[in-house]
Amino acid sequence: MARAWLAGLLLLLGSLPLGASEIIGALSQNRVSLTANFSGSEILIFGAIRRSADEVLAEAEAEAAGLEDFDVVVVIEGPRQRTEVWRKDRVAGIWMNVDSVTLASVPSFYAVATSAPLTEILSPEEDEIYRISPRQAIRAEQAGDGSPEALLFAEALLRIRERTAHFMTLDRFVHVDEGILFRANVRLPPNLTEGAYTTRMYLMQGGQVVSQYRTAIFVRKDGLERWLYELAYEQPFLYGLLALVIALIAGWAASAVFRLIRQS
Repeated sequence: MARAWLAGLLLLLGSLPLGASEIIGALSQNRVSLTANFSGSEILIFGAIRRSADEVLAEAEAEAAGLEDFDVVVVIEGPRQRTEVWRKDRVAGIWMNVDSVTLASVPSFYAVATSAPLTEILSPEEDEIYRISPRQAIRAEQAGDGSPEALLFAEALLRIRERTAHFMTLDRFVHVDEGILFRANVRLPPNLTEGAYTTRMYLMQGGQVVSQYRTAIFVRKDGLERWLYELAYEQPFLYGLLALVIALIAGWAASAVFRLIRQS
């Protein structure tokens, strides 16, 4: 499947008019179904780099002069959500939530895969413009109340998301072959949020973004999970009644089992 896509990408790149270098990519799958036995999904991201005619002719001279070659950065960003971050403190000997900051828009998932360490191929100025690094995904400016401690809360949330593998920086996870083809495998965690996961691919050179390409992965509940989700939100009375009936049946079944055990 991936080889067929790569062949198609190369044909497409060859048909493009010569100009500045460009990046084009694709996904092994653009839909992920959340079912009862869903335990995560691995996405293959792959594509090709079309070099301009001048760059192809000057490639040998560039290598001799020690000029930097292209690098690739892939970003997968989950649906953004309003997120409240709490700070705990000891009050009368008990740990309690004492302060909070609400960030208006935080990705539920964020992964950055690169062909080289991100700090070596991306300048701070370009990161500020394109917002590529995980730190750019959680910004203190998103705190609507203008709290002076918003930066501390944003950094704490970033550490929490990194610890739970919902924010990842995957250095050297993108493999570039012959300076033309690239591929990367990124694993999505089991507890995904439903929605569109924007996938951005950047072609980098000398710390600057030369070209970019966007696509998306669509994640949605499927099967029984989808039916229960829609029932809960569209027919809450019926959902509550169904939950009550299931609880009564489970209680009666447990009682019957215990009676049989005592009689035996």
